[in-house]
Amino acid sequence: MKNPFMSMFLSQANRVANQVAGSARAQATAAVKREAAKNATQMTKVWTDAFFPLAQPPKRKKRRVAK
Repeated sequence: MKNPFMSMFLSQANRVANQVAGSARAQATAAVKREAAKNATQMTKVWTDAFFPLAQPPKRKKRRVAK
């Protein structure tokens, strides 16, 4: 004989477990996408700086110390 209360309880427990798992999966996916975007930006900057180095700032003349 089936227990309708046990069936409802297990159905609700399964629903909650799926929601928690879905939320965790979404957060993990978002973290991976953020990391990938950050790495792509860094890689682009490194390559851009390697091919097109920035001009060096002009050197300042040293001040003479009064004796």
